[in-house]
Amino acid sequence: MARDTAGSLVPDTARGGLAEPAGVGAPDGAEPGPVAATDGRVPGRRGRATRQRLLACTAELLDTTSWRSIKVIDIARQAGTSPATFYQYFENVEQAILVLAEELMEGAGALARLVDGDWSEGASWETACEVVEGFMGYWEDNRAVFRVVELATEEGDLRFQGLRVRALNAVTVTLARVIASGGSRGPAGADPMAVAATLISMLAHVAAHRYGFEFWGIRTTAMIESQARVLHWAVTGRSAPIGAPSRSGAPGS
Repeated sequence: MARDTAGSLVPDTARGGLAEPAGVGAPDGAEPGPVAATDGRVPGRRGRATRQRLLACTAELLDTTSWRSIKVIDIARQAGTSPATFYQYFENVEQAILVLAEELMEGAGALARLVDGDWSEGASWETACEVVEGFMGYWEDNRAVFRVVELATEEGDLRFQGLRVRALNAVTVTLARVIASGGSRGPAGADPMAVAATLISMLAHVAAHRYGFEFWGIRTTAMIESQARVLHWAVTGRSAPIGAPSRSGAPGS
């Protein structure tokens, strides 16, 4: 497998047929697997609640603090518990952040379902807008975790790189399948995976840098509409409908 510029895997099988996305969390309605404590025991209901509270507090601290500056005692204090309790569930702060990064897969599954929506002529513009808004909201909801994942990936940490690949791969492969279903050569290129990877790179970059764009006076709503038009054209070969309404209420605004 090769890795594209968005960090998405391009399966070798994609050259002769598109593989189904994998590793995107439990299926709808499925119970998650048991969570083990550091000593191998499976915690009960209260233990799982404590673990989840520690993860939530870790995510809150990531919003305001450099991840390398966060200490176990900071998370424990935020959660109203002790460092000893933290160590029952995580070996260190980095492991807690890795667990948060693994949870990105659940949101990626929801995004893949948006991408797999209705691209028929009467519904395609709405679908394109929903995909872009959904991607922007997904990134915004997980911005602090994505920031760590991006930094660690740039530093060559294969654990974070692998999680980033898995999170974006589900959406990339689904989008490539949608593009390929059009049959003939698409307007953006003959290779559906190449087109999908390019589009996902665009969505990821804009979502990551939206506040930089806003600093320079580019409204997020305008960025969403521009991306939706590019996505709509690349998938369907049609321009957005004349007079297509701009979507308002950017995620996270």
